[in-house]
Amino acid sequence: MGLTHIQASIANPAKPRRRARLKFLVDSGAMYSVVPAPVLQRLGIKPGKTKTFILADGTEIKRSLGEARFRINGQEGTSPVIFGEEGDSILLGSISLEVLGFILDPFKRELRPLPMMLASHRPAWKYGLGAGVARTCFVGPRLFVPASACWLG
Repeated sequence: MGLTHIQASIANPAKPRRRARLKFLVDSGAMYSVVPAPVLQRLGIKPGKTKTFILADGTEIKRSLGEARFRINGQEGTSPVIFGEEGDSILLGSISLEVLGFILDPFKRELRPLPMMLASHRPAWKYGLGAGVARTCFVGPRLFVPASACWLG
């Protein structure tokens, strides 16, 4: 496996003309995106709260969170962003990817459109929608399991 980097623009959601272009490491294992605090401050983005994060080595750190508008390949969306400190990598996390409608292809190391599916938590066959409806339910991108394994609440 290798690393995937992508150029993206970020902006202040309240003042979208204030933009910065950065090179992000795409980290689909990270929930939040990370941008250096000075960049976010220059854009006028203010931290809304502080959270504690646990690093891979077990170390706990505190970081401020705000909201930024991301733009990649013509797609825009607002997502939480961590105010990065010295030594923090500039990351594009999974929440930002999903907001923008992308998923990381780990084999080709590129962003691909995220399949946007609407699926009921109850199988269609339960409501007599026909024998042609497969007895499976959706549990994630391109992942279906037998209906017997699904919650039918």
